[in-house]
Amino acid sequence: MGSRSIIEPFRIKSVEPIRMTTHDERKRFLEQAGYNPFLLRAEHVLIDLLTDSGTGAMSAEQWASIMRGDESYAGARSYYRLLDVVADIFGFRYVLPTHQGRAAERILFSSTCKPGDVVPNNTHFDTTRAHIEHVGARAVDLPIPEGRRPADIHPFKGNMDLDALDALIGEVGADRIPLVMLTVTNNSGGGQPVSMANVRGVRAICDRYRIALYIDACRFAENCWFIREREEGYAQTSPREIARELFSYADGCTMSAKKDGLVNIGGFLACNDEALAKQESRLLILTEGFPTYGGLAGRDLEAMATGLEEVLHEDYLHYRIASTAYLGRHLTEIGVPIVQPPGGHAIYIDAAAMLPHIPARMFPGQALVAELYLEGGIRAVEVGTVMFGSTDPQTGEETTAAMELVRLAIPRRVYTQSHIDYVHEVMGDVFARRERIAGLRMTWQSPPLRHFTARFEPL
Repeated sequence: MGSRSIIEPFRIKSVEPIRMTTHDERKRFLEQAGYNPFLLRAEHVLIDLLTDSGTGAMSAEQWASIMRGDESYAGARSYYRLLDVVADIFGFRYVLPTHQGRAAERILFSSTCKPGDVVPNNTHFDTTRAHIEHVGARAVDLPIPEGRRPADIHPFKGNMDLDALDALIGEVGADRIPLVMLTVTNNSGGGQPVSMANVRGVRAICDRYRIALYIDACRFAENCWFIREREEGYAQTSPREIARELFSYADGCTMSAKKDGLVNIGGFLACNDEALAKQESRLLILTEGFPTYGGLAGRDLEAMATGLEEVLHEDYLHYRIASTAYLGRHLTEIGVPIVQPPGGHAIYIDAAAMLPHIPARMFPGQALVAELYLEGGIRAVEVGTVMFGSTDPQTGEETTAAMELVRLAIPRRVYTQSHIDYVHEVMGDVFARRERIAGLRMTWQSPPLRHFTARFEPL
């Protein structure tokens, strides 16, 4: 057949207009938003790559599922359908639906962590870290060395450093580590996958010290596809079978179904520990709702169950990973430095390498995000010192992040190849004048998760 274009494995049934804007309009909008893309009005954005969370398009079957939703307050049929799907794919006995992943994180860490505890992860994302720190525990990132070097090629850069995990447990003591987490794929590390061998290795260490292992499962299907494509012994294994093995090594998981659940809202917390599940259920009732709906309508539970089935379809996963790699390949060809190899849900631009004249304390990632919007109405997000750094309240000194990245997160089943070509063209124009891009100064912030609301001005 030769090399052919990647085609979307779906037909478009409904469309939403995109508003075209001028450069002068975008300049005004950006100034009003304090150079923070989170504060832009969505209608002023042409191509929205801020996040892939809850921004996807649902299928005809998901919309049909919505009509079948059982809106009973307790014991709804839709809950039991979700329970069956989660049990079949993930294998966990106890499932608490939540309105999204961060609610699952809040309940998990409030139930398992106390001040002074330590939670290792390959790399924590923003809300995971914030919830751990909120209860007085410490979040520790343990990526493999290649995961800290954007240009390095490694098939599983999302892996956890097993020696570092063993050393950390020996240093702080197993009694201070209530659980170990693995994020699949590793979002903060460039959307990079975790190998099955690494999951087994983490499980073995956890068994040795009798520590629970939890998986942040937001993008589990994409991770399973990478295992199939890159790890020996899995080429003939279906994504569903890979998922079953992956979660068989875990004691539980948190899930934002707004990613690989293919829905606009929803998530869940799952485990096999009955006593813990009962404790978590009490917290769920306080803030989310009754345990069989957990802050969601019955129609949301139905759409989530259908999405979890659809996300493991091989045609979809092939298209999803190949289309992301398509953007990464074109950016690499024009010289834009990105995290290599391309991840599953996003392309991560190495802003530190692209803008070496802007020091980390002048936020090169945020400066690049602003330029992308000014040039072509593209909204992206900084994953660097704005998101993971902090300002010392006494000295005003900025603690910088390990990497300065800009994430172009691609919503699921939303944009076509021509949209992605446009992103590549705009990025090329910004890259051509990169030496003239100036840094930013943060004028206001409100920790934690300051990146959502911080404001900036150009230097």
